[in-house]
Amino acid sequence: MQQFAERFGVTKPPERSGFSAERLGRIAEFFDRQTELGVVPGWSALVARNGEPVYAAGGGLRDLEAGLPVEPTTLWRLYSMTKPVTSVAVMTLVERGLLGLDDPVAEYIPEFADMRVYDGGSPGSVRVRPAAHPVTVRHLLTHTAGLTLGLAHMDPVDALYRQAGQDVLPLPGATLRQMCADVGALPLLFEPGTAWNYSLGVDILGRIIEVVSGESLDTFIESNVLGPLGMTDTTFALAPERLPDLAEIYSPDPESGRLAVNEELRPTFREPAQFPSGSGVPGLVSTLEDYHRFAAMLVRGGELDGERLLGPRTLAHMTANHLSGGAEINSFARYPDDEHRGCGFGLGFYVVTDPVGAGSFGNKGEFGWSGAANTHFFVDPVDGVTAVFCTQVVTWGKHRTPIRRQLRNLVYQAMT
Repeated sequence: MQQFAERFGVTKPPERSGFSAERLGRIAEFFDRQTELGVVPGWSALVARNGEPVYAAGGGLRDLEAGLPVEPTTLWRLYSMTKPVTSVAVMTLVERGLLGLDDPVAEYIPEFADMRVYDGGSPGSVRVRPAAHPVTVRHLLTHTAGLTLGLAHMDPVDALYRQAGQDVLPLPGATLRQMCADVGALPLLFEPGTAWNYSLGVDILGRIIEVVSGESLDTFIESNVLGPLGMTDTTFALAPERLPDLAEIYSPDPESGRLAVNEELRPTFREPAQFPSGSGVPGLVSTLEDYHRFAAMLVRGGELDGERLLGPRTLAHMTANHLSGGAEINSFARYPDDEHRGCGFGLGFYVVTDPVGAGSFGNKGEFGWSGAANTHFFVDPVDGVTAVFCTQVVTWGKHRTPIRRQLRNLVYQAMT
């Protein structure tokens, strides 16, 4: 644990920042127990107040087979925790007047003109009708565009995505431009703006960034987000010399429940990606320290170490609930999910609207997001608290773990 504290400059007693050192120790106690039980292979966590670390720890192994420990320099696949980074990149263009939240996507991706909406039928013979409204940039940021995911396996539109090659990982030879064109040719799950459905919409935003800026997505994000924040270990393409630091990726065996290497996802970052994904498959790889810097920028109103990425009013707009009528995700979602109870959605983040409903000891207005490998971060602008948690285990169904809620309450119970 000491190496984490030293690495992140945790030098003063946490009591000076309003935390109990003894109670913060429960974070390690809990996640070490989860490691012993085989729920996670290894983990690391960082808690900060107003951007200053007050607690940092880690435990377990980054590679069970090789017996390699989790270290401060361990690299983690972020998957969908890439989405908030891309959303911030989008908003830098909005601030410059180069992009509008209510711009039709078709202005940048022609295949999104004359969209159709699913109106019944099976994957082999779907019925469609013309969309009454265009898909906009705001719809993509809020997951209300009517798009979906091929890996969802929830309805006939998901099946059409899989038939078009939009499954867990891109097809060999795929490009971001072609992927967006293919998605634009598929029917929407619902009329834009009328429901919430988690989707690959942020990949579409990645392509819009390219069209508007004239740069590739990875170049733009490096120049406008990662570079200014000093996130030097965060990248879409991992250098070979950093591979030893990459944590292995696991999933519970369907029969035994014991952790086993996820062979489908293992190649991510070990092999070149088809294209940089702003949505998260594979998305970015990062360290605990780097993502803490991103969270610190958010809690400080868009600025860190003299570098301002966003204006505070822009960030306040992003972290307001944008769902129609102030709805919670689960009352607006096509498929409600226990992880989203008590939350609305902003421009790239969940937003807590009802702490009691969310099962949170925290405040209304907390925002953040998670990744498929159970990475998670949250920002509480009321108390100035941020937390970043990293592990590498993809869970589902009966093996799914409520890490977000557990982490959140472990942090809040330590506040004095």
